Amino acid sequence: MRKYLLSAAALIAMAGAANAADDGSMTVAGITIYGTVDMGIMYQTHGVPLNDYFPTGTTELVYKTVNKSMWNMSPSNLGQSKLGIKGAEEIMDGLSGIFKLETFFNPTSGDTSDALKSMTQNNGRSLTQMTSNADSSIAGQMFNSAAIVGLSSPKWGTATFGRQTGLLADGVAKYDPQSASNAFSPLGWSGTAGGSGDTQDRRFDNSAKYLVQVGPARAGAMYKFSGYGGSAYSAQEYEVGADYAHASIDAFYANVKDAIAAGPLTGPQVTSLMTPGAAQFGMSSVTALSGIVSDNETFGVMAMYDAGKPKAFVGYEHITFANPSHPLSPGFDDIGGYTLAFTNNNFYPNHKELDIVWTGLKYAVTPKFDVTGAYYHYDQNNFASGSLAGCSSTAAPQCSGQLNALSLVLDYRLSKRFDTYAGAMWSQVTGGLASGYLHNNTIDPAAGIRFTF
Repeated sequence: MRKYLLSAAALIAMAGAANAADDGSMTVAGITIYGTVDMGIMYQTHGVPLNDYFPTGTTELVYKTVNKSMWNMSPSNLGQSKLGIKGAEEIMDGLSGIFKLETFFNPTSGDTSDALKSMTQNNGRSLTQMTSNADSSIAGQMFNSAAIVGLSSPKWGTATFGRQTGLLADGVAKYDPQSASNAFSPLGWSGTAGGSGDTQDRRFDNSAKYLVQVGPARAGAMYKFSGYGGSAYSAQEYEVGADYAHASIDAFYANVKDAIAAGPLTGPQVTSLMTPGAAQFGMSSVTALSGIVSDNETFGVMAMYDAGKPKAFVGYEHITFANPSHPLSPGFDDIGGYTLAFTNNNFYPNHKELDIVWTGLKYAVTPKFDVTGAYYHYDQNNFASGSLAGCSSTAAPQCSGQLNALSLVLDYRLSKRFDTYAGAMWSQVTGGLASGYLHNNTIDPAAGIRFTF
């Protein structure tokens, strides 16, 4: 933690030097310091206590652990609190070298965001004893959001290399009416849509990404190399899109091998790690998790129309989950230095088909005041076998089911960098998507302030 604090102090010192410039900008010598601090207060009809490491802090979307009503401090509601540094330098006519380093943190505690740690803290606990936790691509890395270097040209496009968001995640952030807000969008709180089915693939380590714009048309390609810690096998994503008049549209395709959906250990699993054999392989409940492994394929199309004051958004994804063609063994090294002590390579006896649809409208009441409403719908098929084939109840997570969510947000900009907001999201699950849940719905009214620089 000390090295993270020292790095943050260095960035703040550089920001101070930048502010000394006559123009008051945050850029000096081609280096830009930027960040967001977002803090609010939230009431939940069915909630889970705050966790100091979980990136969103609280559980705003209905989840298996939500239980009693409560008030919480709620960080990063509209946007993830972060600190970053980026730069660009022209190395020849029309070609620049670029870089970006970005870290998410939790302003309620000052800790570096680490979703996998939030899960290991809940290993062995019953649902009613848990604090907020869920899987994520944010796993306590020093630069847990981005660490990239590359080349950029207005004519030839931009190529970047390192740890970075996928094309699907970029598309969701652009075409979600709530801008992938943690507190007011299922697409923001959960990385299912942005990660081609599993939130760990919202960002890719060891990846190459290429984007190019030619007139109104654009295209993108991304490849994650295999054989790297946290990257058992390869992944690839593609995008084509265009702008016309006031409209924008993009289509996406993604194929991810050995996608991982990690979760806390059960009580018996924690007990099994106390054996000499587990210790011999360096596995303990401090860093160990369980994981469902799958091969995922996604098709998606997203669009936006800007009519001036109102902006309309719509999106659709179809995700197919299958048992992995390259099964993972227990002891696999997952992202952030965590270990999958238990792996399930046979969770999908039949292909799971998940359809995600969303739409919404953002209206600029005044140049400083926006009102945004959105609707989200998830539909899962029945992929069970045997006696559960065709089920639509909560008997098993393989039964068919649905998630529905509605949200409304009011955002007022008091100045260029400071805004205040209030909003709420209602979310509900049914059938297999509610299997094992304590409650199947929650409402999360929240209000807060955000400073962006």
